[in-house]
Amino acid sequence: MRIGQLLGSGRNADVYELDEAWVLRRYRDGLDATRELPVMSYLAASGYPVPRLGPRPPSAGPGDLVLQRLHGPTMLESLLSGAVGAEEGAALLAGLLADLHTVPARLSPDPEDRVLHLDLHPDNVMLTADGPVVIDWSNTEEGPPALDRAMSALLLAQVAVDPGHPAADGARELVTALMARLVADDGVPAARLADAAARRAHNPTTTPAEAALLGDAVALVTALAGR
Repeated sequence: MRIGQLLGSGRNADVYELDEAWVLRRYRDGLDATRELPVMSYLAASGYPVPRLGPRPPSAGPGDLVLQRLHGPTMLESLLSGAVGAEEGAALLAGLLADLHTVPARLSPDPEDRVLHLDLHPDNVMLTADGPVVIDWSNTEEGPPALDRAMSALLLAQVAVDPGHPAADGARELVTALMARLVADDGVPAARLADAAARRAHNPTTTPAEAALLGDAVALVTALAGR
């Protein structure tokens, strides 16, 4: 497997060019990427927009995933450039969450459970010529859809309440527009919001500064939910 140039980096993974069709996503911290493979295969078979999975070469390690090379900006880039507005972005995020939650759980025996992303925010949505594609399934679980909605709202709210973040105003517009849609789609119950906040607090990628803003972020989501 010939690894090309570095195309991008996230909090715990790097993406490298393999060729025009495929990229390598490699965890830096020893996480096992293979747990994502059956989930992404299942979602692709269900018609949900995820990157295609490429053949795993013999030299691939447990932290490696070969994925379809996607062309286009992230939703975050489009929001920051003004190519996508808050209302359009909120509609897109709400639609992606709603569509995901029509997919029955793959393993859970609970008929109410669904596949959850648990990190669905604008930087994990690629806007390709064929439509949006949801990336980074490292946090995926099965459970109640309201937890997924709560996590997406909380992630945006954490940026919105950060006075030093350059995208704070835009994030506030986006989470306000998103919550208006989520409230119409069974909403964000207080218990699920508390669960999302606890998960964020214990996530090793959450910085101390982000953790300190969790209370304000929960308060903002709660206010937008009309409670």
